Amino acid sequence: MDIKNLVSQMTLEEKARFCSGADFWHVEGLERLGIPSVMVTDGPCGLRKQAGESDHLGLNASVTAVSYPTGSCVACSFDRQLIRESGEVLGEECQAEDVAVLLGPAVNIKRSPLCGRNFEYFSEDPYLAGEMSVAYIKGVQSKHVGTSLKHFAANSMEHRRMSSDSVVDERTLREIYLPAFEKSVKEAQPWTVMCSYNRFNGEFASQNHRLLTEILRDEWGFQGAVVSDWGAVSDRVKGVPAGMDLEMPGPGIGNTEKLVQAVKDGRIAEKDIDIAVERILDFVYKYAENRQPDTKFDHERDHAKARQMAAESMVLLKNDGILPLDKAAKVAFIGKFANAPRFQGGGSSHVSCYKVSGSVEAAKAYGVTYAQGYNTKTQEPDDEMIIQAVETAKAAEVAVLFIGITDAMESEGFDRKDMKIPACQQKLIEEVLKVQRNTVIVVECGSAIEMPWIDDVRGVLYAYLGGEAVGPAIVDILYGDVNPSGKLAETFPVRLEDNPSYLYYFGEADRAEYREGIFVGYRYYDKKDMPVLFPFGFGLSYTQFAYSDLVLDKTEMKDTDQLTAVVRVKNIGDRAGKEIVQLYVADDESTVIRPVKELKGFEKVELAPGEEKTLKFTLDKRSFAYYNTEIADWHVETGDFTVMVGKSSRDIQLCAKVKVESTQPIKKVYSMDSILGDIMANPKGADMVNAMMQNMNPFGGAEAPEDDSEAIMAGDAMQAMMGYMPLRGLVMFAGGSPEVERQMQQIVDALNA
Repeated sequence: MDIKNLVSQMTLEEKARFCSGADFWHVEGLERLGIPSVMVTDGPCGLRKQAGESDHLGLNASVTAVSYPTGSCVACSFDRQLIRESGEVLGEECQAEDVAVLLGPAVNIKRSPLCGRNFEYFSEDPYLAGEMSVAYIKGVQSKHVGTSLKHFAANSMEHRRMSSDSVVDERTLREIYLPAFEKSVKEAQPWTVMCSYNRFNGEFASQNHRLLTEILRDEWGFQGAVVSDWGAVSDRVKGVPAGMDLEMPGPGIGNTEKLVQAVKDGRIAEKDIDIAVERILDFVYKYAENRQPDTKFDHERDHAKARQMAAESMVLLKNDGILPLDKAAKVAFIGKFANAPRFQGGGSSHVSCYKVSGSVEAAKAYGVTYAQGYNTKTQEPDDEMIIQAVETAKAAEVAVLFIGITDAMESEGFDRKDMKIPACQQKLIEEVLKVQRNTVIVVECGSAIEMPWIDDVRGVLYAYLGGEAVGPAIVDILYGDVNPSGKLAETFPVRLEDNPSYLYYFGEADRAEYREGIFVGYRYYDKKDMPVLFPFGFGLSYTQFAYSDLVLDKTEMKDTDQLTAVVRVKNIGDRAGKEIVQLYVADDESTVIRPVKELKGFEKVELAPGEEKTLKFTLDKRSFAYYNTEIADWHVETGDFTVMVGKSSRDIQLCAKVKVESTQPIKKVYSMDSILGDIMANPKGADMVNAMMQNMNPFGGAEAPEDDSEAIMAGDAMQAMMGYMPLRGLVMFAGGSPEVERQMQQIVDALNA
C-alpha cells in the first residue's frame, strides 16, 4: 500500500480527524479512499474487547475471553519462550476477534509496592522487564497483530496519575526507567507506543518532544505510531509536532478543529500532521493486509495455556518439608479465595472470563474440606466464619489458607495504602495457627505483602494473580504434579517503611520526585545490606540444584568486546525440576556511586534428577556500563569487574573476575580549584606534585615518631586535609607566592594539554 499517496489525497480536515480515534476503541477509516477502520483494545493479561458500551476501567462487559496470569506473575517465570508463546496465543485471539492492536505490554518499573497497577508490571529490574517485553511483543506480532508498549515514561504510581509530574534525573531515567522501553523498541519494534498520563520533568508525556521524538525515534529508531493513553492529551496542537500521533479515545472533534486552525495559522506545519497520519495508516494496513478471518478462538486450549503459565510462574517462598502434600492426607482448604479465587487485577486489564476454576473444585478428588473463613466485602472478622474455619482446620492433618488482598485494595486508578492483608484474614491466620501447626499459606495478590506470620507457618506459595486457571495450577503445585520453578521478579521488604521511596513516593501535590535515584528494589536493599523478607530472584523447588565451573572466555577485554560466561548446573535432587540461573555484574571499584550488583543475564533450564547442563551467557558493553551524564552516553570505567552467578540477588554461588579496559576515556579538566587528591590520582600529576613538594613535610621538617600514635594520627589528618586542598589553597598558604602560583598553573596546563 502506497500510504504517502493515500495521505496526499486527503483533505486537511480528513487528516486532522485521523489524528484521533473514531470512537472509544476504533481508529478512523475513510470510505472515500477505501481506508478501513480497525479496532484496538486492552489486553496485556487477556483480550478485553468491548462489543457494546465502552469504558476504559473495565466496568462494562467485554466479549468472553481467557484471562492469563498478570505481568507480575508471569515475570516470575523468567521464561522468555513461555512469554513468547503466550503472546502468540493472544495474537491468534486478536485475529479471531478482529482486533488490530493489543494494548500491552506494560513495562513500567515497580518503584514501590504501593503502586495500584503493579500487578500489570513485570519487575523492579529493567533488564528482566525488557526481556519479558521483547518476548511478548515478538509473540503477538508474529500473528500480524500489533502491540502498544506502555506507559511511556516514568509512570510508577496511580496517585494523581493524570496530573503528577515525575521528576527524574537523567542517569536514573537512563539506567532504571527507560531500558525496558529501549530494548523493546530496538529488538522487537512494537507497532505502537502508548504515552503515559503524567508529566515528565515538567512537560506532559503526550506533548514531550524529548521523550517522543528525540529519545524514542531519533535515538532508538522507533518506526511506529505513538498513541495516547485514554484521556492523556493536554495540548493537542503541541503534541503533534512533539511526536504524539493518535489521540484516544475519539472522536476528538474539538482537537481536530484546533489542529486544522493551527495549520492555517502557521503554528504547526501540515507535514507534521501528514507524518502522524502516515504512521497511523502504517499499522492499519499491516493488520488489514494480513487479516486472518478464519482464525478461531479456542477457549479450551487457551485455558490450558493459562494454567500452564500460572504453574510455571508461581513462587514457593517457604517449605520446611510439608510440600508437596500427600494426596491421601486429610487437607482443609480455608479462605474464600480457595473457592472463588482472586486471579486478575481491576481496571483496564479486567477480562470477561471463559471459565474460572477454583482450587476447591480442582482438589475434590483428594477429598479436601473447605471453610470460607472471611468475607471479601469487609475487613472486619466474621466470628462465625472463623469458628467454622478453626474447627475445619483442627479436624484436618494440614490446613492450607488462601489469602490475599482484594480489588478494592489493589487496582488501576489508585494506589495501595499499605502492604497489609485485610484484618479479617490476619485474624483467621492467627486463630488457625492456634490449633493447626501444619499450616500452608497460599497468597493471591498482585504485589508484595507484609508477612508477620512467616515464622509460624510451614509453607508459603505465592500465586500472584494467576489468571482464570489459577485454582488448578495451585493444586498442581501443592500436590506435586508440577514442581514449582518461579522466582521473585521483585524484592519483598520486611515492611513498607524499608522501601527506598517510602518517604516521598506520593510526592507533594503534583510533584513526585524520584529521590532514591538508581537505587530501586534490590539495588537499594543489597547496597545497604538490609534484611529483606525475600530477595529479588528468590524461589524454592521440590528438588535441589548445584552450580559449578563458572568460566569466562577472557580475563581481560576492551569494552567493545563481548564476554562469554559458561556455568554448569546439576539437579542433585530426586525429581525433575527447572532452575532459573541468574547472572549479575559488579564494578569492583568505581568512581561513581553504583549498585553492588546488577542483573545482566538469566536462563531457565529443565533438568532430570542427576542431569547436568552447561549454560552460556553473553555480556556486552552495556553489561558493565553506567550512564555518564557528562558525555550523554553509556560509559565503562577501566577496572576489575566481578561476574556472579547465583540463585537470587542474595544467594551468589560462583564468581569470576574480568578486567575491562575503556576505549572511551573521559578527559578530566583541571583548574586551580581542583583538589590535590584529584591531581595526585593522575600519575602525571602525582609525579609533578611530588617533584615540587619533595622537601615539604607535614611535621615541619621533623620525622613523625613511629611509636607516637598521636603524631601518626596527626599525620593522617594532615594528609587528608592536604588531599582536599585546592591548588589555589596551596598558593594561599604559601603566602600568595607568585612562584608557587606559577608552578601550580604549570601543573594544571600540563594535565589539560
